[in-house]
Amino acid sequence: MLKKVFGSAVFGVEATTITVEVNVDSGIGYHLVGLPDNAIKESNYRIAAALQNNGYKIPGKKITINMAPADLRKEGSAYDLTLAVGILTASRQIQAEALERYLIMGELSLDGSLQPIKGALPIAVKAKEEGFKGFILPSQNAKEAAIVDGLEVYGIDNIKQVINYFDKGESLEPTIINTREAFYKNLEFPEFDFSDVKGQEGIKRCMEIAAAGGHNIILIGPPGAGKTMLAKRLPSILPPMTLYEALETTKIHSVVGRVKDTGLMAQRPFRSPHHTISDVALVGGGSFPQPGEISLSHNGVLFLDELPEFKRGVLEVLRQPLEDREVTISRAKFTVTYPSSFMLVASMNPSPGGYFNDPDAPVMSSPAEMQRYLSKISGPLLDRIDIHIEVTPVPFEKLSDDRKGETSVDIRKRVTKARGVQTVRFKESDAVHYNAQMNTKQIRKYCLLDDASKQLLKTAMERLNLSARAYDRILKVSRTIADLEGVEAVNGSHISEAIQYRSLDREGWLG
Repeated sequence: MLKKVFGSAVFGVEATTITVEVNVDSGIGYHLVGLPDNAIKESNYRIAAALQNNGYKIPGKKITINMAPADLRKEGSAYDLTLAVGILTASRQIQAEALERYLIMGELSLDGSLQPIKGALPIAVKAKEEGFKGFILPSQNAKEAAIVDGLEVYGIDNIKQVINYFDKGESLEPTIINTREAFYKNLEFPEFDFSDVKGQEGIKRCMEIAAAGGHNIILIGPPGAGKTMLAKRLPSILPPMTLYEALETTKIHSVVGRVKDTGLMAQRPFRSPHHTISDVALVGGGSFPQPGEISLSHNGVLFLDELPEFKRGVLEVLRQPLEDREVTISRAKFTVTYPSSFMLVASMNPSPGGYFNDPDAPVMSSPAEMQRYLSKISGPLLDRIDIHIEVTPVPFEKLSDDRKGETSVDIRKRVTKARGVQTVRFKESDAVHYNAQMNTKQIRKYCLLDDASKQLLKTAMERLNLSARAYDRILKVSRTIADLEGVEAVNGSHISEAIQYRSLDREGWLG
């Protein structure tokens, strides 16, 4: 007897429905075709034990299983439940009239219990698109899949529940989530707050500008100056995620199995990979592509601590995603694209010893050593970072001051207001949402300068020997400063402040 069961495969952040055809015929043998990987080929051992421990068995006949489309590579252990239900129905051990109206996924343990799967959210989105009535999956993934409205999601703990649902008509309790309510309930404030930071008012101002315009930023300073502390607090002043951004971000984290029980992600991601990371782990890829750290930080912050310690090749692969806000991974048989619209925050010491021209420093570095250290970061990459700022150590008087600084809530209000101005400005554009994303045409339109401002910028360009890209960055940052002030036109004070935030372009900043 031939039976069809439906599963799903995830490519990039999109799912493709897989039809599992199970045919049980006279003879002996177990044949699994349709480009399964080793994890799927091993599934017959897990399935046999799970069925045996629940009063069923794999029939001693010729079983042929085809996973269509047969030219698409399938991977992972999430097809165990799909195959098991197909074998049971095709061998007439159970009756399942409405089987083809459901999408079934899950990894089996030997006792028949279910382990969580990856990519539950994109699979649920696809199931709804293709008109399936319900989605049966492990209970650990149920909240994640239930984000999708208009699809019955059944979270189960054991294969026995699925068998009883189809064969004996026992009911399953659907998982229901009010997506909006759950999203706003989870919109709690992060544990890190800017009020904890003593002094550093200039750096806080920089962080506010970076958050308001979505600008990339690099912090340069000696050990213990507070670079990491400031970077960790940046997500707390970014505007709250919209429901669409939350869905998009959750989808990427779902593909790698990192979604927690709350279902929808309400907090902007903050990713801080170690400097020993490989380029594949950072950008994504592998023989069977997976999202990398830059995609996992989509709609959030990617923090690269001790930037010169990263391998140069790893940093160079960042250049294209920083410009295009997506990364495309090509293989011989397929191409996948992952979104990667993130804020890059980097920190570094000004020298190998860590101290910057300090005569009392425990480790002194010569100008040549400092230049060699800085040259690990290429000019094109620095060009793509809008704001360069020096972080100096906080004096004892400020460290010992009991007064609290301005809270993240207050800063976030100003940032959100400035972002609101940008949302109205770019409402006609699908690709641009804030100032850092502006293209050349939009820069010319929205960053009009008077003669005095043009002269100021010209002098800075000539003196600092800035590239055309750095020129555009200064204009973008000036536009954000003007938005924070609530003024329409960019003026000389905005330009001069933006020029100050190009530390690494200034001649002689090494001494």
